[in-house]
Amino acid sequence: MTIPFYKYHGTGNDFILIDNRQLTFPKNDTKTIQYMCNRRFGIGADGLILLENDNLTDTSAEKVDFKMVYYNADGQESSMCGNGGRCLTAFAKKLGIIHTCATFLAVDGLHHATISDSDVVSLQMIDVNEISFQSDYVFLNTGSPHHVTLVDDLDQLDVKKEGAAIRYSKLYGQAGSNVNFVQPLSDNHFRLRTYERGVEDETLSCGTGATAVAIAMQALGKTHASLIDLAVEGGKLQVSFTVVDGRYTQVHLIGPATFVFEGKIEL
Repeated sequence: MTIPFYKYHGTGNDFILIDNRQLTFPKNDTKTIQYMCNRRFGIGADGLILLENDNLTDTSAEKVDFKMVYYNADGQESSMCGNGGRCLTAFAKKLGIIHTCATFLAVDGLHHATISDSDVVSLQMIDVNEISFQSDYVFLNTGSPHHVTLVDDLDQLDVKKEGAAIRYSKLYGQAGSNVNFVQPLSDNHFRLRTYERGVEDETLSCGTGATAVAIAMQALGKTHASLIDLAVEGGKLQVSFTVVDGRYTQVHLIGPATFVFEGKIEL
């Protein structure tokens, strides 16, 4: 089998993107997805994303342009990926499916996105109604579960070791959680590093993680801004939101979605 693919990244969070509107990709073949994402033997990526036709009924109130099916590098279908959703929006534009606006279906529901001429994508994330505040961390779900903790020196932190210890702890059980370490830089500017479950390592960027950090910092009173600048290892992201009575709506993840190359792989 020969599979055409496209490689994109969102601030260093990289993905294999496949047009699967004809449903030819072996979706249940975990080993094939692992192989394609492997950085030594395959193409190499943090995850693999299929673009498919949506399966909503004709009675839906909104026109859906496409469906997003996301797999982590371990080959397992996973929860929402913010940077992946931004890259898939850019991919849909490249395929001519959309122009400047998109509505697509993901595992956590409908998402709206806009894309500029320079491929900066603003992706609307899910509302956040619940935040768990603990003595030394915050937990919230932004489409994927995220543990957020403040640290004094990100450069000296062993993110893989410390992140794995939390991810595999009794705190989150078998399902685990993504883990974010945050260092404030100014009132509305934060630096973060993220350990991602499914990749089981630090990634250069995590969109749902950046979203979680921005909301957590505002909820903790570390900032009063509603537009947060975030420095990730692979670049810069922004998160904007509206907050009323502790409920976060109109949440947008904003940043570049970059085409890298396209090719074909023999399986």
